[in-house]
Amino acid sequence: MEGTDDGAPLAGDAGRSPLFAWHCCASGAFAACGNGVARLAAPHYPGRVDRVPPPQSAAELLERADALAGCSLGDVAGEHGVSLPLDLRRHKGIVGELIERALGATAGSRAEPDFPELGIELKTLPVDDRGHPCESTFVCTITPAEIADVEWETSRVRRKLARVLWVPVQGSRDLAVPVRRIGAPLLWSPSPEDERDLRFDWEELAGLIGRGEEERITGHLGRWLQVRPKAANASARRRGFDSEGAVTQALPRGFYLRARFTARLVEREYVTPAHALAARG
Repeated sequence: MEGTDDGAPLAGDAGRSPLFAWHCCASGAFAACGNGVARLAAPHYPGRVDRVPPPQSAAELLERADALAGCSLGDVAGEHGVSLPLDLRRHKGIVGELIERALGATAGSRAEPDFPELGIELKTLPVDDRGHPCESTFVCTITPAEIADVEWETSRVRRKLARVLWVPVQGSRDLAVPVRRIGAPLLWSPSPEDERDLRFDWEELAGLIGRGEEERITGHLGRWLQVRPKAANASARRRGFDSEGAVTQALPRGFYLRARFTARLVEREYVTPAHALAARG
C-alpha cells in the first residue's frame, strides 16, 4: 500500500504517524495545491481567542495539539490576534510563542517545563519538504555557577527533556510564515538509547563548563547535544568563571539538540515525505 495524499501510512509503517496530513482546520484558511505548495485562502475566523486556559491533563493537551495539525500558522495567529512576519530572520521565537499561546502554556521563559503542572515541555520542530529537521533545537540556557555541582540526573537538560510535546512545523524558507502548516504532535520521552547519548554529551560539555574551560567548547563538540551562543546580540554578557575560579564576563550560551538527534526521532516516530518517495522508488 502506498502513502496517500491525505497522509495515510505506507505498508511497514504501523505505529508511526504521518508527519503532515492534508486537511484544513476549522477556519478554512489553509488550502493545499496539487504541487504540494501551501497557499493562504481567504480566512474566516469565528472569533478571537484572547487567552487559552492551561490544560488539565496530558490527554487534553494532546487533544488541543491534534486540533492544530493541518492548520496553517496564519490560521492560528488570526484566531489568537497575533501578527506574523513573512520570514523569521528577526523573529525566531515567534512560532514557538504562538503554539504556546494556542495550547495554554504558562511557564513563559521560566526554567521549568512549559506546562509545569503536567511536567511537559513544548518544542516546535521546523522540518523541510522531506521531513528532515531544518535546525538544532534549543533546550535550556547554561548557568555556569550551578552546573559544576549538578549531576546528569538532576540537570536542567534532563528535566526539560523528560517529557516533550513535539509539534512539527513546515520550515522551508521558500514558504511565507503564515502559510506554513503545523504537523502531527508527538508526546515523547527519551528512550534508554536517547538518555545514554544525551548523558554522554552532557557530561563532557558540563565538565568543561564546570572547570571554567567554557571557551574551549566549539560547535563541533557533542554528537547529539551541543553548546551554542544564546543571546540577542554579540555584545551580551553574563557572569562566568575561568579555570582559576575568577569571575569573568562571558557570552550567554545554551544547550541545543543537534538536528541529527531530532532527525532520528522523526525517523522512528513518523511517516515522512522521504519515506513515501523511497517507497515509490
